[in-house]
Amino acid sequence: MSIDPRERVRLGRTDVEVTRLGFGAAPLAGLYHAFPEADALATLRRAWDLGIRYFDMAPLYGYGNAEVRSGLALRGEPRDSFTVSTKVGRLLVPTGSLTPDMDRDWQRFDGVPDAFYHDTPDVRPVFDYSGDGIRRSVEDSLERTGLGRIDILYIHDPDTHMEAALRGAWPALERLRAEGTVGAIGLGMNTAEALAWFCARATPDVLLVAGRYTILDQSALTELLPRCEADGIAVVIGGVMNSGLLVDPKAGATFDYKPADAAVVARAQRLRDVCAAHEVSLRAAAVQFAFAHPTVVCVVAGVRRIAHLDEYPELMAADIPAALWSDLRAEGLIDAAAPVPAGA
Repeated sequence: MSIDPRERVRLGRTDVEVTRLGFGAAPLAGLYHAFPEADALATLRRAWDLGIRYFDMAPLYGYGNAEVRSGLALRGEPRDSFTVSTKVGRLLVPTGSLTPDMDRDWQRFDGVPDAFYHDTPDVRPVFDYSGDGIRRSVEDSLERTGLGRIDILYIHDPDTHMEAALRGAWPALERLRAEGTVGAIGLGMNTAEALAWFCARATPDVLLVAGRYTILDQSALTELLPRCEADGIAVVIGGVMNSGLLVDPKAGATFDYKPADAAVVARAQRLRDVCAAHEVSLRAAAVQFAFAHPTVVCVVAGVRRIAHLDEYPELMAADIPAALWSDLRAEGLIDAAAPVPAGA
């Protein structure tokens, strides 16, 4: 199976297109470690040179840094030649304007708001899934990027705010799409069950499924992906390397944005060993496995280093024998119902 990273694919019922390989801007916004702006811009330019024309960002990423840096890199290119997505559900509020009653997005940081992103502006994320909050978020994102329009708008991680997202944010997204402000709408989450819950009550154009349909974790396969296939919902895969664990499975590696437990590390190591027996890199198997599902239109690569970005076209073109997938199934490492690459 060979996938052309530059191939453009339409998102379901919409006129919006993405390239098979997309670029995720979170690492360039200071995720886990500080990242100089000049290096971020160099990586974004390399993504462009590789033919990537889909760029994903969010206000949360670097508290605005992802949108600012992506905008700086893309502003000089013809606007109709690329697709950008951003997310809503959090507003960035200056620290001096925070009040005790604000629903502040600190729980994921265990009380330390700067543990996730570094060298951020003096703002903090505050949840807001109201219609007014959605419009303000879009306006703020347009100002930060300077790109004139947003093509895809995702509701971002409403795990603890599902009803608010459905009753407040979703109608606002539908209005933005109807008036032509955005071309496609959906959700971006790390939880397959929550996405399936939402899709039972609304019909997004596209979902950004982060970490829940990978060679290591196929929890989206049970309910979510069959619903997407039946309803014509396009799927973009984020976190295909499961927060880095599949890049180098070892103790201390990250899974779901925190150190992986021993059982998860052991499973990833077994995946690596079976791949090695077939002279296939685990990273190549991870990328091609995700693409094998018929709902998946794009994999978004979130990388810091240009060298890691350069690997993706090679991973997408790697020759993988059918016997590898058979062995992974025989060991129970991939679900028996999971599609495998064509020809396997």
